[in-house]
Amino acid sequence: MSSKPTVRFLDRTTPPHLFTLIFTAAMSSLTMNMFLPSLPSISEYFNTEYRVIQLALTLYLGTSGLLQIIIGPMSDRFGRRNVLIGGFVIFSFASLGCVFAQSAEVFLVFRVLQASIAVAMVLSRAIVRDMVPQDQAASMLGYITMFIAISPMVSPAIGGFIDEAFGWRAIFWCLFVAGLIAIALIWADLGETNTHQSSSFSQQFSEYPELLTSHRFWGYCGSAGFATGAFFAYLGGAPFIGVEVFGLSPSKLGYFLGAPALGYIFGNFITGRYSMRFGANKMVLVGATIGGFGAAIPLVLFNLGFGTPLAFFGSVTLVGLGNGMVLPNATSGMLSVRPHLAGTASGLGGALMTGGGGALAALAGVMLVPGSGPYPLLWIMLTTSSLSVVSIIWVVLREKQVGIR
Repeated sequence: MSSKPTVRFLDRTTPPHLFTLIFTAAMSSLTMNMFLPSLPSISEYFNTEYRVIQLALTLYLGTSGLLQIIIGPMSDRFGRRNVLIGGFVIFSFASLGCVFAQSAEVFLVFRVLQASIAVAMVLSRAIVRDMVPQDQAASMLGYITMFIAISPMVSPAIGGFIDEAFGWRAIFWCLFVAGLIAIALIWADLGETNTHQSSSFSQQFSEYPELLTSHRFWGYCGSAGFATGAFFAYLGGAPFIGVEVFGLSPSKLGYFLGAPALGYIFGNFITGRYSMRFGANKMVLVGATIGGFGAAIPLVLFNLGFGTPLAFFGSVTLVGLGNGMVLPNATSGMLSVRPHLAGTASGLGGALMTGGGGALAALAGVMLVPGSGPYPLLWIMLTTSSLSVVSIIWVVLREKQVGIR
């Protein structure tokens, strides 16, 4: 495998250009975050409770997690390119369905179908690992996700503005158009990078024990999953806190919701700059610890009477910073445990992250009720960040005790 693969933009006979990887992967976070400021508006439109329409996030994350278990093996078997195109076609159709939905139930069905965009995040990671070795993959993922982080930072603000100016349905029109652009870009530019496609699914399944019995794989998955869980819990609970606790408008809420992405960008920069120097495990440990402080600080501030939007949203910027260091390095680790199963590892790891994140988002939605304040959410975030630290310590200890396995 060459560490410097030949890449020509809009030439699908070569691996994809960096712009294509960024655009397609960013679509995943765009879809998840852009409509968040509209949750109260959508709830009001369909005349249903907030906790019902909040399922648009919870069910999306849960379905995305399940799909990623399938997406990885499918891409190992049939190639990254074909699976990507199929996923974006379904996503575009589902976006139109959300536009024309006449009831909350129909809206939620099409929102679940939108989870097919999971192909973007799963396969962008696998494609990077196809192209370059492990150490370089961590660095490259760091730089790519640094740009991708702009999407969750600006998309809630854009979504809030669109909601106030044109209504919440306009958000899904924008997603539909973006899906069509992604299909055209993938068709023209993304060359197949999986040069070792499995001959059958039975062959893949026979190799699963090799991956699933690896302590390193589960340790990396745990560290990434718990760190991401803190962020997904935030996504599930922060809109409620912004409206019910702080009384923010959709547009202002959109700006505040992007706060963790500021830290995420910086964390990705640190990853791209220093991962090859200090190693993935150290970067994950430091990042997970920083994320824990991001949840602990607002707990202290609120108990001291400094319960302001700045105290809450400003502090969780550290959660984003920690995630920016944890995710690229932990992802590179889980993909490199068994490189020939990179797609499967990416899918399974992503499933654990998004499925667990969906459960934590739902938990935050249930626990946050009028009068609860932000405390249930902050305790969830602190607990999961702490478990992320424990997971990477387990990886380090296993490597010292029995060598790499």
